[in-house]
Amino acid sequence: MTDNATETAPPAVAATDTAPKGLGVIKVAFRDRRTLAMLLLGFSAGLPFTMLIGTLNAWLSDAGVAISTIGILSWIGLFGAFKFLWSPLVGVVPPFIGRRLGRRRSWMIGCQLVIGAALIVIAVSSPEGGTLGLLAGAAALGAFASATQDIVIDTWRIEVAGPGAPIDLLSTIYQFGFRTAALVGGAGALLLADVAGWPATFAVSGVLMGLGLLGAAIAPEPEAAPPQAIAKERLGSPRLRLFALVATLAAWAWAAFMLVNFMITALTTTPAPSAGEFTGTWGPWIISAAVLLPCALAGFVVWRGRVAVPAAGDRPILTMLYDAIIAPLVELMGRLGWGALIVLGLILTYRITDGVWGPFAFPFYMGAEGGALGHTKTEVALASKTFGVIMTIIGIGLGGWALLVIGRMASLLIGAILAAATNLLFADLAMGAPVIGGFMSATGLYGLFGTFGLGEPMARLMLAIAGENIAGGFAGAAFVAYLSALSNKMFGAVQFAIFTSLALLIGTFGRGALGEMIENQGFAPVFIFAAALGGITVVFCILEWVRLAAEKRKLAAST
Repeated sequence: MTDNATETAPPAVAATDTAPKGLGVIKVAFRDRRTLAMLLLGFSAGLPFTMLIGTLNAWLSDAGVAISTIGILSWIGLFGAFKFLWSPLVGVVPPFIGRRLGRRRSWMIGCQLVIGAALIVIAVSSPEGGTLGLLAGAAALGAFASATQDIVIDTWRIEVAGPGAPIDLLSTIYQFGFRTAALVGGAGALLLADVAGWPATFAVSGVLMGLGLLGAAIAPEPEAAPPQAIAKERLGSPRLRLFALVATLAAWAWAAFMLVNFMITALTTTPAPSAGEFTGTWGPWIISAAVLLPCALAGFVVWRGRVAVPAAGDRPILTMLYDAIIAPLVELMGRLGWGALIVLGLILTYRITDGVWGPFAFPFYMGAEGGALGHTKTEVALASKTFGVIMTIIGIGLGGWALLVIGRMASLLIGAILAAATNLLFADLAMGAPVIGGFMSATGLYGLFGTFGLGEPMARLMLAIAGENIAGGFAGAAFVAYLSALSNKMFGAVQFAIFTSLALLIGTFGRGALGEMIENQGFAPVFIFAAALGGITVVFCILEWVRLAAEKRKLAAST
C-alpha cells in the first residue's frame, strides 16, 4: 500500500493540532457557537438512544408485554450498529428540507423532526390497548432516524473542527451532551413516569428534541469538499474501480438481507429464534462482509492503482457511487498503509472490556448465584442509572481535561488502562469485596456513605460503579476524539460510521460463550478475563502511539 492519500488530502490529525493549546482552548472555545451547537446536538443524539433502546423497554415491561416481544423490539438498536450501510447517502443525497440551510443542517433537522414525531406517536400509543404494532413501527422509524442523525452529527463535528474548537474539545462536549441526555432519558424519565405516566413521559421527550433543532439552527454549515480532492481517490483503472464497487455493494446487500430476514423471521415465527445464537453464528460473517471485505478491497485498489486515474470510461452513476462508498475507504487505507492493522486492532478491542460483559451487569447486581450481589431494583436504579451516569459525566470531564493538557494518545492509553483495571473492582465484589471492604473500613468511607442512609453492601457497589464509570467516561471521551481525528474531513460520514460500528459490534460475538462461563465459573473469572482483554488494548495503544510518532517524524522530514 502507498501513502498517496496522505499527500493528496490533509491528515485529520494535523487539522486539529492548532493553537491555542492546553486549557487556553476552553476560554476560546466557549466563545464559539460550534461548542454550544455541539452540546445541544450531543443531547439530541443521546435522548432518542436512551428513550428507544432503554426506557421504552421499561414501559413495555411495566405493561406486561412478553419478554420475547421486548427482545425482538430491542433489535431496533441494530440500526446504530449498521448505520455505515447507508452512511454514503448523507453525502450523496441533496438536502430535502430547505436548501439554504445547507446539506448537514438540513439532514439534522429532518432527522430530528422524524425522531420527535416518532416519540409523540409512541406517547399516544398503548402497549395494552392493541396499538403495539403502531408503537413498534414508530420506535423502528425513530431508531433509524436517530442512527442517521448520528451519522450527520459525527460528520459535522469532524468537518467544523479547527482553531478555537479542536476535535478533542468538540468530542468531549458531544459526550457531555449525550450523557446528560442519558440521565434525563433514563433516571429522569423513570421518575416522571411515576408522577405523570408513560405517555406524558414520551411526549415530553418528543418536545425536548427541540433542543436539537436549536443546535442545528446555530450550527455553522461546513464547506463541502472540493470535487477535485475527492477525484484524487479514483485510483486504478475503471475496471478495477467497478470490481471494488460491485463487490462491496454485493457484500452490503447480503449483510442487510441477513439482518432483515432474521428480524422478519423473529416477528413471524413462534417460538422466535435466538438473537444470541444468530449474532454468535452469523455476526462475524456479517462484519467480515460488511466492513472487513470492503476495507480489503480498498487496500487492493490502493496497491494496484498506485496513482489516480481520471474517471474517463466510467458512467456518471458509477463514479458517484464509487466516490461515496469506495473513495472513503481508499483514502483511509492509502493514508494508513499497513498501519491499518494496528488501527483495526485498537478499534476492535478498545471498548470490549465493558461491552462484552455489559448485558450481564443487571444479573450481577440483582442475582443471587455465582457471586452475584442480590441488590433490589431500586438500589440498582440509584447506583447504576443515577449515580453511575453522574460518575460517567465526571469521567468525561476528566477525559476532556486530559485531552487538552496531556494530549490525545496519552489520554487514550490511560483510558485503556483504567477501563481494564476497573473490571477488577467488580471481580473483588464477586469474591466478597475483601479489598474494597478493607479499603472502605480503613478510610472511613463506610461512615460517609452511612450518613446518607446507605448500608455497607450498597456503599461497596457504589464505589465500584464510581470507579468503573469514571474510567468508562474518561476512555469514551478519549476514544471518540481519537476516532474523530482518524477520520478525514472529506469522508467523515463513512469512515467514522465504520469505526463506531466496529467498536459496537465486536462486543456481541463473545457474549454467548461468556454467559456459559458465568454459569460454570461464576462472575469473578469473567471480570478478570475482561481485564485481561483490556491488556491487549493497552498494547495496541502503545503501537498506535509509536506509529503516529513515526508518521509525524516522516512528515516533518519531508517538509
